[in-house]
Amino acid sequence: MSCGEHRASGSSAPAGSSKLGTGCAHSPLWRTTGRASATLAAQRGAPSSATVDSGCEQRPAPYAGVVRIDIVTIFPEFFGVLDISLLGKARERGILEVNVRDLRDFTHDKHRTVDDTPYGGGAGMVMRPEPWGEALDAMVSPTSTVIFPSAAGMPFTQSLAREFAEHDHLIFGCGRYEGIDQRVVEYAASVTSVYEVSLGDYVLNGGEVAAMAMIEAVGRLVDGVMGNPLSAVEESHSNGLLEYPSYTKPAEWRGREVPAVLLSGNHAAIAEWRITQQLARTRRVRPDLLPPESNANSVS
Repeated sequence: MSCGEHRASGSSAPAGSSKLGTGCAHSPLWRTTGRASATLAAQRGAPSSATVDSGCEQRPAPYAGVVRIDIVTIFPEFFGVLDISLLGKARERGILEVNVRDLRDFTHDKHRTVDDTPYGGGAGMVMRPEPWGEALDAMVSPTSTVIFPSAAGMPFTQSLAREFAEHDHLIFGCGRYEGIDQRVVEYAASVTSVYEVSLGDYVLNGGEVAAMAMIEAVGRLVDGVMGNPLSAVEESHSNGLLEYPSYTKPAEWRGREVPAVLLSGNHAAIAEWRITQQLARTRRVRPDLLPPESNANSVS
């Protein structure tokens, strides 16, 4: 398999789908949508307070700064996990709107074909451009940002996650096999902003795992998702360093004690200890994050 295996692409809003960005006790917050055009207008300005099906209570109106995330994949059931934890709650509250699209709904043959053999020969199959083109046409606007997870892409970082969290509409395209026909990426870049992004120097079977990781990292940074905004300020990579060690009760466990400074109540001393720990941990585990002079002058 090539490094393009876990490449991804946008999403769309096909017919037969539930009203976008809604959820109720009788249906999952994530939804697979079918072939479509009828719901496209609703998708671009869908009220999150609409009901999903009869008998379900209406959700409150979405936050003014609601972030819309569309996902295109041949495995839509993969994203059911978005129903749980903080992101699930954010969707219930109308802060995030997440729509999952089945790429095969944009095919027109009886086998719902999405791949074919590569030009120039070689192992594996490449995802055809036609389904991707239709999927993108159904949802992309000039303000959309299309993200293709790809082992050949730029590194995904906390700063990039923060940047994406400021965007109104993100489209993740999840490739499979040997990747997506490169013309799809080029076409998307001709109509809107496009990023090819890699989680790291390794290859996955598809873009779903990579997209899920990015959605988790980006979604938690959207205003209103985390109960305590300071949580995002004090964690690893927020200031270029790894996070300091954390401790909770009891103060002594199996002969190991919580550092005394954390029990002192001296906030200035605690802050200094935490910075010292961040620097020490970063030098030990990720020296590449520190400037060369910092490592040269460090004391183990």
